[in-house]
Amino acid sequence: MSKIRHTLQLLYSGNLSQRQIGAALGISKSTVSEIASYTRVAGLDWEQAQQLSDEELQARLYRPPVARQSRHLEPDYAHLHSELKRAGVTLQLLWEEYQQQHQGAAYKYSAFCEKYQQWAKRLKRSMRQTHEAGDKLFVDYAGQTVPVVDASTGEITQAQVFVAVLGASNFTYACATPTQKAADWVASIIATLEFIGGVPRLLVPDQPRALMVRPDRYEPTSHRLLEELSQHYNLAVLPARPAKPRDKPKVEVAVQVVERWVLARLRHQRFFSLGALNKAIAALLHDLNQRPFKKLPGCRASVFASLDQPALKPLPVTRMAIARFKPARVNIDYHVELDGHYYSVPHRLVGEMVELRITATTVEAVHGNNRVAAHALNPRRGVHTTTPEHMPASHRAHLQWTPAKLIAWAECIGAATAAVVRWQMEHRAHPEQGYRSCLGLMRLGREYGHDRLEAACARAQSIRAPHYKSIASILSCGLDQRCIDTAIPTQASLPLHENVRGPDYYH
Repeated sequence: MSKIRHTLQLLYSGNLSQRQIGAALGISKSTVSEIASYTRVAGLDWEQAQQLSDEELQARLYRPPVARQSRHLEPDYAHLHSELKRAGVTLQLLWEEYQQQHQGAAYKYSAFCEKYQQWAKRLKRSMRQTHEAGDKLFVDYAGQTVPVVDASTGEITQAQVFVAVLGASNFTYACATPTQKAADWVASIIATLEFIGGVPRLLVPDQPRALMVRPDRYEPTSHRLLEELSQHYNLAVLPARPAKPRDKPKVEVAVQVVERWVLARLRHQRFFSLGALNKAIAALLHDLNQRPFKKLPGCRASVFASLDQPALKPLPVTRMAIARFKPARVNIDYHVELDGHYYSVPHRLVGEMVELRITATTVEAVHGNNRVAAHALNPRRGVHTTTPEHMPASHRAHLQWTPAKLIAWAECIGAATAAVVRWQMEHRAHPEQGYRSCLGLMRLGREYGHDRLEAACARAQSIRAPHYKSIASILSCGLDQRCIDTAIPTQASLPLHENVRGPDYYH
């Protein structure tokens, strides 16, 4: 059944309104009204309409279109649209060329422009976006930069200008950053959240390489730092499609407003620090948000206070720490290197790749999305920071020895062994340097027994050689089992010789 016939059936049933009929048939109310009007003009009722075929029914209601002859020749609008993309080409030039080709059948210039604009409007439709209170925060960087002069060297650097705007109230924030790296993006977004005093539901950035590891129209991959921001502030990130400024028209307009009402007013000032520049931006930003709307009541600040601010989620208790990330491979000594300092990780990860998360105070090692180690940041180069739990059992036992424990162990064996251990501790620049020799003595005690070790230490003292190698040699040769009661003859004085200088030589 055709829609005309079905419409007439529902109209003459009298049970439904024209709006309900249109909704039921998937046509507009105006179409239903048009069919009813044409039926009355044609003098048809439902019984007569049933006797006609669909073609006859349509012919009774609608007159066949009459072709209208025009003396004007239509221009090739697609060609015009393509040519306008060329540098220097205007509609005036294209109309002149069109008029030369179709003399006497060409439109006048005003009609030519009007018809092209009507054609161009049909190319692409822009959906008007409706923004809810506290819903979206749009962020971007302005194209303009501000020069900052180093007072000591005179070097000029270009400060980047970050802009953020809330969708519902147009409440605007701006600040200057040294670069557009990921840390600058995230720090500026955090400053925006603190400026507005809450967290919206969605964050809408562009897809710069600083924020997106893998930009994509459908499934972009965010930078780790942006993911941490999303988790810390419970803020969903909805990046705009690449090269689609209409996805974030709010911030495109906000950037233009900041350039005109803030940056343009600073063009004659000279700034010697980023802090001074941000202070000047903040003063003008306050005036911008207090500036009355032209076509709406109130201003950005008043609409924000009544609309966006009550709908924002509260800020978390702690501010997110800005981190940087660095890949590192675990060395054979289960440590990773960062800026010349060495930090331990679990020994099972030797040879594996980990990701270091570095903040202003901490260093964390992440492996497989799990944090496996955390240390306080240490700027000392060539030094190790080691957690005992990261060490193998044998290394951990070595670490647990202290000079006091080693001396106590030696005293349990005998006075000679204790004297040797004390000598190791006292005659080294650092006691830790004698640990290896003392651990060697422990091995000798397990191999030869404590009694022989005590005897070997006594003999080593008698020959003034309390070293590990001397004691090991005594034990291996069995000298510890010989009597050492007989005093070893010693020479009381040096023999007289022409090559031996006496004390008078040094006066």
